[in-house]
Amino acid sequence: MSWVFPLFLGKILCFAAPLIVLDPGHGGTQPGAQAEDFLEKEFALALALLLKADLEKQGFEVHLTREADLLVSLQERIKRANEKAPAAFISLHANAMPYEHRLKSQGIETYFLAAQASTEHARQVALLENKALSTKPQQTDILEKILVDLQRTQFQQESSRLAHVVQKELIAATGAKDRGVQQAFFLVLVGVNAPSILVEFGFVSHEEELKKLKTPEYQRLLSKAVASGIGKFLQRDNASQ
Repeated sequence: MSWVFPLFLGKILCFAAPLIVLDPGHGGTQPGAQAEDFLEKEFALALALLLKADLEKQGFEVHLTREADLLVSLQERIKRANEKAPAAFISLHANAMPYEHRLKSQGIETYFLAAQASTEHARQVALLENKALSTKPQQTDILEKILVDLQRTQFQQESSRLAHVVQKELIAATGAKDRGVQQAFFLVLVGVNAPSILVEFGFVSHEEELKKLKTPEYQRLLSKAVASGIGKFLQRDNASQ
């Protein structure tokens, strides 16, 4: 399916493909979650490149906040996203739990931005991901003010809808444990002028899930599920215009 949005340039009617920004988590000196030879930063980038290809096959334009093993600052990630005026922003991650919880915690969960976390687990996940994005106290205050403005726009509602569609597609495709859609204060989602979500694709601390996350076949399955979810999300928006 091809995607086109109308653009008016003078008296000429043009059509542009929706642009999606993918944000591979971590990078450079920030490896993210680790287990055995698995590094979250490598997984996130590999998955982002697969997803880019899958989305381009559907006719989308795709931009990555990083295309190599580089540490990109929080401010630069948001800047790069907003410069592209995307139809959606997807941040890609892998989860982890402390040793004593490793056997209990597995599955996929998708987040959208909110000032208050939906659960204590959601709050802890946000704290862990935010820790890698070093920001000064005054910068965090500014981001919180931006969040207040964001909550008064349609982005939070649309982000929630995007999260639910993508989560549904992921669970249907993988059969993974459905940890649901949650909300929390993720710094990387603050200030992005588009429907924005963060996906935790599984727990590297869970032995069986780690095995799946490491395989190219499972990564391709995840990619196609997210691409399908994004397509379904934008299909409704495109049809309503």
